[in-house]
Amino acid sequence: MTDLALPSMPAPVSGTARLWAVVPCAGVGARAVRAAPGTASTPLPKQYQTVAGHPLVLHTLAALGAVTRLAGTLVAVASGDRFLHAYPQVGFFVVDCGGPTRAETVRASLDALVARGAQPTDWVLVHDAARCLVQPEHIDALIDACLPDAVGGLLAHKLADTLKTASDGPGGVRVLSTLDRSDKWLAQTPQMFRIGPLMSALDRIGPAATDEASAMEAMGLRPRLVPASAQNFKVTYPDDFGLAEAVLAQRGHGGTLERFGHRPPGVSSSTS
Repeated sequence: MTDLALPSMPAPVSGTARLWAVVPCAGVGARAVRAAPGTASTPLPKQYQTVAGHPLVLHTLAALGAVTRLAGTLVAVASGDRFLHAYPQVGFFVVDCGGPTRAETVRASLDALVARGAQPTDWVLVHDAARCLVQPEHIDALIDACLPDAVGGLLAHKLADTLKTASDGPGGVRVLSTLDRSDKWLAQTPQMFRIGPLMSALDRIGPAATDEASAMEAMGLRPRLVPASAQNFKVTYPDDFGLAEAVLAQRGHGGTLERFGHRPPGVSSSTS
């Protein structure tokens, strides 16, 4: 593992419990970025693709860095990944504990936090690297809602579109039924739980957990839903890059510029 010193820690929050963030950053993002046809080159992972002048993940880290109650942010990367070493590590530290699945990466990240002094009663906010449009005020709202909660919770957005089930057969993909959307929410991140219970939940459900909330649900718990914004989407498909860039441009993305400055020399600006 990359052994970097922790950033200075603020005063404890909620008694003696501290708040940490974990950003799984070891995936490839194959749905978002593919190698050019006819080439054998490996594409740059989506979290490192340039959006609004900076690697996507730096916008994510800038938003987390603006949340003053966080003791620090652990960025979990794949073994040998040194991409972020080209940037000032202000408010975050990099650990090469990435695993083959998100759940395994998060579980290893929790071990890394504990090894560096985090306690089982501390809170951890797990946030997707590719949700680069999250806003600090929504993260603060999540913290405010979860600190007094016995379980924890997650940012989410109430489903607005009509939801269909489908079948795929000789006639193509066809509608099977229309579902009631009144109780449907889109799960987002960060997802905030205490470190100890989340470790136990991930140990129980294993690599099949697609997010932390589902692992907690498997323990019979009911995480709290905290309303956020439709803009807090996960960059998943090629068209999502343009949408994320437009939103960041409209905001001015000053937080990223202030925290990380301009792109280092030699780092490509291409998103293809």
